Amino acid sequence: MERLLCERWTLPFTVVPTALGTAMDVNLSNASLVFISVTFATMCKSAAPIFLLLFAFAFRLEAPSVRLSGIILIISIGILLTVAKETEFDFWGFIFVMLAAVMSGFRWCMTQILLQKEDYGLKNPLTLMSYVTPVMAVVTALLSLVFDPWDELRRNNYFNNPAHISRSCLLMLFGGTLAFFMVLTEFILVSVTSAVTVTIAGVVKEALTILVAVIYFHDEFTRLKGAGLFIIMLGVSLFNWYKYEKIKKGQTSEDDMEESVTTNIAAKYVILEETDEQDDGR
Repeated sequence: MERLLCERWTLPFTVVPTALGTAMDVNLSNASLVFISVTFATMCKSAAPIFLLLFAFAFRLEAPSVRLSGIILIISIGILLTVAKETEFDFWGFIFVMLAAVMSGFRWCMTQILLQKEDYGLKNPLTLMSYVTPVMAVVTALLSLVFDPWDELRRNNYFNNPAHISRSCLLMLFGGTLAFFMVLTEFILVSVTSAVTVTIAGVVKEALTILVAVIYFHDEFTRLKGAGLFIIMLGVSLFNWYKYEKIKKGQTSEDDMEESVTTNIAAKYVILEETDEQDDGR
């Protein structure tokens, strides 16, 4: 009983760092879009796997290796190429999006710890979301009250009449629903794989975001950015290949262990059989 009460009291405090990291990731990403384009922000946010791997090494979720360090270097080079000669560069926009990338790496490592460590009892992604979401909502509301110009809300084109208010609310509801299912899917993936796998594979999502921004918002996309994006995708592909080989090697080791156990059992059976025959001969 005492252990149960202790878990109920300590669990919320364990979840708070994850919720704060998630809230800061989302809010800093949105704040950066005030200063820089979607394409530039997305390319800078592709640095998240680098910080994620560093946090994974720090929290001992991944073992440091030369191959992983090489993959980090490749992704870093790709990001540097995408940022180079950026005509829409803004200092505060860049700082916000890079801080968001740091928070993204931190929060996914914490999410993996909560989902995969049995002591916390949060192996169900929906249970984790029920703890994380309220803290995220409170932090986002406080940041909004401090930084957003609420006094200009009525003069804004999105909320200046009932029709615009209804349309804006529906758009927010639609976006919020998509975000909910996206995060839930990511939590499910983290629970069965790892934060590093989910985040690095998520760079594919960033590439699609850039494509939509170029087509819909007509963001500038140069050859240098294209080369940087290609190198980032190459780094992601190399990481996925690295993880595939690691999983395959682990499965091979498990099969060898099972074979060894089966052989030992069979050998023991034969020895026992031979012993029985010798006893009968006597």
